[in-house]
Parts: sequence; C-alpha cells; structure tokens
Amino acid sequence: MTTTRISVFPVGGALLFPRMHLPLHIFESRYRAMTRDALARDRRIGMVQPRGSGDRPELFRMGCVGQIIEVEALDDGRFDIVLEGVSRFVIARELDVTTPFRQVEAELIDTPRDETLALAERSALEIEARRFADAQGYAVDWEAVSRLDDESLVNGIAQIAPFDIASKQALLEVDTLERRSELIIQLMQFFGRHGDDEAGTLQ
Repeated sequence: MTTTRISVFPVGGALLFPRMHLPLHIFESRYRAMTRDALARDRRIGMVQPRGSGDRPELFRMGCVGQIIEVEALDDGRFDIVLEGVSRFVIARELDVTTPFRQVEAELIDTPRDETLALAERSALEIEARRFADAQGYAVDWEAVSRLDDESLVNGIAQIAPFDIASKQALLEVDTLERRSELIIQLMQFFGRHGDDEAGTLQ
C-alpha cells in the first residue's frame, strides 16, 4: 500500500469506484477552496462518506480518491466537475490543518483490473436489477446495460442504487467484484421487499 495525503469531500450516498465517473456540483465555500487547491496541485479529491451529521462528522475509514477529468468554473465561484476513480483508500489518521476542508493521511489500496463474473453470476445480477428497477419505476436502457463490462455494471449499480449510507459503504468495502455483485443482489432483494418507508439497514 502507498501512503498519501488526501483532501476529502464527505458526502453521504456518493460512492466512487476506481475507473468509474462521478459528476459533482461544488457550491459550499470550503469545497470550492478544496477544488481550487486540487486543480492547482494534483487534481485529486477523496470521496468519503460521513458516519453522522453536523459540520464535522466522523468519517468512514474507507473512501475512493478521484482525479478531476472535467471541470467547469461557473461565474459565481461554483464548479461542476467530473471525477474518475483512481484508487480506494483507508484513512490512517486525520491531519491537523488550517485549510477550511479536511485532509487525511491514507493508504491507497491496489485494485485488480479485468475482474469478471461467471455467466450465471452476471445473469443473476441483471435479472435482479430488472426486477428492482421495475418495482421502483425506473426507466432503464437495458440494451445499453447489456453492453457494459462486468466491472462497469457492478460498480455502476453500486454507485447509483438508492441504498442507505451503511449499505453503500458495505459495497465500497467489499474486496472482489463477485462478492460486490452478490451483495448488490441481497440489497436489491431486501430493499425491494421492505420499500423506502420501512427499509432498515441490511447487516
């Protein structure tokens, strides 16, 4: 593992995975400062979920650092950016800094490339995703979905699915594509049965 300093953007429900994209609208002054700083240095921002609410909530230990690959600076100081996931990371400690945004010392986690699912695993995921989308009333271009590689399909669902923060974090922390796919299926079945109003957290 490689240890590095990362400026972090705590957002509940906003997951990022290596090689995936995440569009963000930056409007708070501290995160405008973070974006300007990133653009002046290495163009990298760490996405991490908060464990609670408030101005300075405790953070989950694992996040994903992303590279700014697209940026639009708006007239009023806001930014529209797109991050491309580079590497998951584990926070070793939070740094004592004078910047308005938080910074951590973190260990980067190597992510295997070219992971694939068995045909039966891919089929099971697509079937459950169709059921879940139909139940939620989502319009999905299934022909386009069928053309996605396994990594883009699994991690794409993990990023956009309307699961709670703890469930999203569990998906980020799973260490293989196969296990993440299995967990997605479990979560879709769980949240599909319970609905938005009654769903708790799948432990």
